[in-house]
Amino acid sequence: MIIHATIINTRSIFMKKIFSIFLSIIFLTLANLYAEPMFSEPTQNTNVRYRLFPTQNTWTFLKLDTVTGKIWQVQYSVDGDGYRFESPVSLKDIADALKLERKIGRFTLYPTKNVYNFVMLDQIDGRTYQVQWSMEPDNRFIIPISQ
Repeated sequence: MIIHATIINTRSIFMKKIFSIFLSIIFLTLANLYAEPMFSEPTQNTNVRYRLFPTQNTWTFLKLDTVTGKIWQVQYSVDGDGYRFESPVSLKDIADALKLERKIGRFTLYPTKNVYNFVMLDQIDGRTYQVQWSMEPDNRFIIPISQ
């Protein structure tokens, strides 16, 4: 009888541990699902000339002139001045080149799943452009997607 009771007690303890682990996994999964991100981006005013857009690269942002469509790559660093820079992706004034109305908020950027590419949208006439940033200046560009 004592051996039988010990086996039942051992099984009971084992099942309680399994159930406890199962509940812990469910709790941690749900907690992670509804958790707030540790870093939240500030809400940007869309009625401004310049806006910063984060890239998937921790150190790199894109600065957009919302009137002209000009874009700069902005990099910050904790390793010294040699790694900080602001460099043009494209200094072509799209609004001027196409004789478009110069209006604050005309252009905006949308990230893609590709680390180096964004889509720039002309929010007034719907034209779209592929924007590519890169550490190599020769690989930076803005090209029309739609005509």
